[in-house]
Amino acid sequence: MSKITVNGKSQELENPTTLAKLIALNNITQPDMVSVQLNEEFISKEDYETIELKDGDVVDFLYFMGGGCL
Repeated sequence: MSKITVNGKSQELENPTTLAKLIALNNITQPDMVSVQLNEEFISKEDYETIELKDGDVVDFLYFMGGGCL
């Protein structure tokens, strides 16, 4: 088991778990609209399947928000 932090909350995972599996486990419904930071580094979507998470990792899901000027 690995203990990681996801968006500021502690989460335990089975080993090995990739970023792609973590996205599915957290029910991210529109993964194309999310950027992922792992230990404060942005990760390319192409690497989600190959990067395995380890104990102590910090993951942040950053969502694109629409907006504009009034």
